[in-house]
Amino acid sequence: IEYSVKDDVSKNILTTVFNQLMENQRTEYIQAKEYERTENRQSQRNGYYERSFTTRVGTLELKVPRTRDGHFSPTVFERYQRNEKALMASMLEMYVSGVSTRKVSKIVEELCGKSVSKSFVSSLTEQLEPMVNEWQNRLLSEKNYPYLMTDVLYIKVREENRVLSKSCHIAIGI
Repeated sequence: IEYSVKDDVSKNILTTVFNQLMENQRTEYIQAKEYERTENRQSQRNGYYERSFTTRVGTLELKVPRTRDGHFSPTVFERYQRNEKALMASMLEMYVSGVSTRKVSKIVEELCGKSVSKSFVSSLTEQLEPMVNEWQNRLLSEKNYPYLMTDVLYIKVREENRVLSKSCHIAIGI
């Protein structure tokens, strides 16, 4: 119970901070305070829209300010978009490493508090499949190697929508 109270307080504080930060950014963008008339005014305030924002303390419901010209974009979400790209890259890496789509969605849900369907993971990895196949089938015979070290490692791989254990022959040319 004590943890959830701290969690709610943290959420409230973060929500207030983010909302105020975005409001200040909108004021800077417009170059005029609320109800202020200036020659430098760039646009007009145009209310808010609500947006969910996932953080380490949970999902926040933010009031995102808008402008009449529609060009204002708060910088709060730029970092979120970078995190989103990192999440997608991690999902693809897990999939290529042989982690099942169901496990990928469970891992993402545990890390982010967001559920991702296994069909979403599958559709995302379909885009990656041609590049992986090209890399796996590239020619290695274009160089001469005086020394060659070899080993075998058994790994789980995805093949025909199944995860199988296969031998991976490792050769290091020196």
